[in-house]
Amino acid sequence: MFTGIIEGTGRVKSVQKEKESYQLEVAVDFDCEGLAVGDSIAVNGCCLTITSFLGNTFWADVSHVTAHLTTLSQVKPGSAVNLERPLRKGDRVGGHIVQGHIDGMGKIISVTEQENAREFEISFSPMLARYIVEKGSIAVDGVSLTVCACDGMTFKVVIIPHTQLKTTFDDLGPGDPVNLEVDVLGKYLEKLTFLDSEAFHQTDRSEITKEFLKKYGF
Repeated sequence: MFTGIIEGTGRVKSVQKEKESYQLEVAVDFDCEGLAVGDSIAVNGCCLTITSFLGNTFWADVSHVTAHLTTLSQVKPGSAVNLERPLRKGDRVGGHIVQGHIDGMGKIISVTEQENAREFEISFSPMLARYIVEKGSIAVDGVSLTVCACDGMTFKVVIIPHTQLKTTFDDLGPGDPVNLEVDVLGKYLEKLTFLDSEAFHQTDRSEITKEFLKKYGF
């Protein structure tokens, strides 16, 4: 589990493709003491497992499913990526609960310069519309952000200078794809609401009723 508070960025050193899956080699630009083989790490919001580690460089496999659903299939040597290690017991949750399980990809529509920040407008798939709400939380390339506006199939977030410096947002512009993870609490709430609904209990009912039995001579 992560919080969407990026520790720093890394630089992709190599990408090894094997049919539909990938292996990434990533150089870390912050103190990675304690990082070990088998640890989870969020790369642009995608939870990956470290398979090898040497110095300030780690290797991680990207399955064909992850490659298909995320922007990791598009990274190349030299690409900058956001990195976050998992939440530890006792850590502050500075952002929101992020699982590292990408729900879909979005695309940056526009970037507007503001007095001390930049506003990004991002499009998203219709299947995510129910989970993205104004003042709600969303992870964009692993960064925990607050939705400041949501209209149709786009939403807006504001990136302050500190976030620009600590993440890859400083290099992103119109047309660039991004990974999106919606707030998991919204998905659980939707499921629980459905389980309490009449529609769910209707589907759970048996078709064998007293009238059915009488009709067929029982």
